[in-house]
Amino acid sequence: MSDTNIELTSTITENNKLELALREIEIPQPGEHEVVIRIEAAPINPSDLGVMFSAADMTTARQAGSADRPVISADVPAKFMGAVKKRVGKAVPVGNEGAGTVVAAGSSAAAQSLMGKTVAVIGGGSYRKYLCANVQSCLELEPGTTAVEGASSFVNPLTALAMVETMRAEGHKAIVHAAAASNLGQMLNRICIADGIDLVNIVRRPEQEALLRDMGAKYVVNSSSDSFMADLTQALIDTGATIAFDPIGGGRLASDILTCMEAAVSRDMTEYSVYGSDIYKQVYIYGGLDRGPITLNRSFGFAWGVNGFLLFNALGKLGKETNIAMRKRIAAEIKTTFASHYTHEVSLAGALQLDAMSVYGKQATGEKFLIKPQS
Repeated sequence: MSDTNIELTSTITENNKLELALREIEIPQPGEHEVVIRIEAAPINPSDLGVMFSAADMTTARQAGSADRPVISADVPAKFMGAVKKRVGKAVPVGNEGAGTVVAAGSSAAAQSLMGKTVAVIGGGSYRKYLCANVQSCLELEPGTTAVEGASSFVNPLTALAMVETMRAEGHKAIVHAAAASNLGQMLNRICIADGIDLVNIVRRPEQEALLRDMGAKYVVNSSSDSFMADLTQALIDTGATIAFDPIGGGRLASDILTCMEAAVSRDMTEYSVYGSDIYKQVYIYGGLDRGPITLNRSFGFAWGVNGFLLFNALGKLGKETNIAMRKRIAAEIKTTFASHYTHEVSLAGALQLDAMSVYGKQATGEKFLIKPQS
């Protein structure tokens, strides 16, 4: 085991600055139910950028430091400092998930059983060389699965599966998904095809529409098209979808989805009601690609809801047995249903370069970065 451990941290300072840096820390010693993982691959997900960039204005980002110890600083607008006051002065480790080899294990049987194995891990601080984690935060990968293949075993796969299980638990029969050409969207499409669930995919560009159709998607609508509302309504009539998951957040997309859902479910109503249909329609917001206000144009009756969707809260509602089954499925299908593809691989120092940050900071479809801490 190397005698140095390095982690990537994000700090908000008292003088309204964000500082991203690498710092040397001790290699941890595992407790009874813990293992130490040599992290070999960790993805950059949108949720990681929320921790990494916080409320900073990244258009003001500046680079300093050395080649192997770069430092990025950026301004935090004064109006946002109140919202992040509990973070001020604290070096927050970045990285929600990753994968690597267990190089040390605690005394418990569960910990010892992972010694030398390749595992995926969730729980924070994965942008480092060595991470100590409880065995319950680990997923043993099947023999022959590499750390790169297993690096994204939790956030996107569990979110996609949680969407399907939430649909079932709440009594819906089909799903609408926005920004559907994303890595997560492609996973959700594969899950729904395998499980026989109708999925309405909303995209923004013709090439994204073609991409999903080539992957077997039956219902794909383009939000940039003049016929979007009509196309979405028809897809909702065909599928009966009354639950949607939206990573965009701001703007009027949630409202448009609810409007089209109402049009689809009320088409056969024989009597007018000022309250609209009594079919419940649900939109979950699970991201913030658009940080602006959510605009709701109230043309969809009264039987509706717009709520936040946070993975860990959703998993808590689904119960232990469902969670175990989801993890087993991910491990078994990590090279197929839950496969992730990366366009860029960078070291820890490489992640703190302005040119790289300008790409992964856009959260663009088809631009997914993987950090390899050991390189």
